[in-house]
Amino acid sequence: MIYTVTFNPSLDYIVSVDHFRLGYTNRTSSELILPGGKGINVSIVLKNLGIRSTALGFVAGFSGEEIVRRLKEFGIEDELIRIEDGFSRINLKLKSIDGTEINGQGPVIREEKVQQLMDRLNCLKEGDVLFLSGSIPASMPDDAYQKIMALLDGRGVRIAVDATRDLLLKVLPYHPFMIKPNNHELGEIFNTELKTRESVVPYARKLQEQGAQNVLVSMAGEGAVLVAADGRVYEAPAPKGILKNGVGAGDSMVAGFMAGYMEKQDYEYAFHMGIAAGSASAFSENLATREEIEAVYRQVTGSDC
Repeated sequence: MIYTVTFNPSLDYIVSVDHFRLGYTNRTSSELILPGGKGINVSIVLKNLGIRSTALGFVAGFSGEEIVRRLKEFGIEDELIRIEDGFSRINLKLKSIDGTEINGQGPVIREEKVQQLMDRLNCLKEGDVLFLSGSIPASMPDDAYQKIMALLDGRGVRIAVDATRDLLLKVLPYHPFMIKPNNHELGEIFNTELKTRESVVPYARKLQEQGAQNVLVSMAGEGAVLVAADGRVYEAPAPKGILKNGVGAGDSMVAGFMAGYMEKQDYEYAFHMGIAAGSASAFSENLATREEIEAVYRQVTGSDC
């Protein structure tokens, strides 16, 4: 079975405002509400590829119930744990001003609820796949990823981790199956600037030496690099297309890579599926559909999936 963990899911209110003016009343020209959070994005892309997963994490209040309702509409199973106080965060994303967001805080997650999630994760077994994605809420211990990795260490669970600097470095001793820093995050870890695909390879190998099995580095317009567990390096330029939506592209890449690997156990195929899924979401108004991913895959490889 496949599981995704999102500690702090959201309702994403995505709007466009023509001729936005600060300090004035503005009206939307388009609006969309979607369930959000990195792990949830992974579940949605997997579902679009025909792969079932179960969403784990925490929800609260009216917005939490709406997240659950919308996941059901997508056909995604959930075992999200209800928090009695507060409400799940609502994120405002202003499409007409690129990169402008106001993200909510989310509920306080108490120790007994964290333990409830750990008890559920303790049931995972050999052959299961787990995605750990995103930041850890301030109300939770900052070693939550480490504790999950330690709990599952040696059980044969394939774990993909998409997190920033310290969260990422702390899980490496537990040999995650895949990690996905971008080139800026990788550069921050080693206090250097990485602009080309060739330049990221030695630093990705350093993360392998610290424990990661596969290091997938996304580089936006420069493409991506995979330093694979078999010792080979795969790299590709960015597919051609019009950027419409940067939200969820990295999550889509993680989902595409793991979907590709689970299908064929081939790192090159998984790498190309990751690039195709990430780019297809970037070229789409929403998270990519199977048809959109297949179209970009054909551009990347010159062949069908």
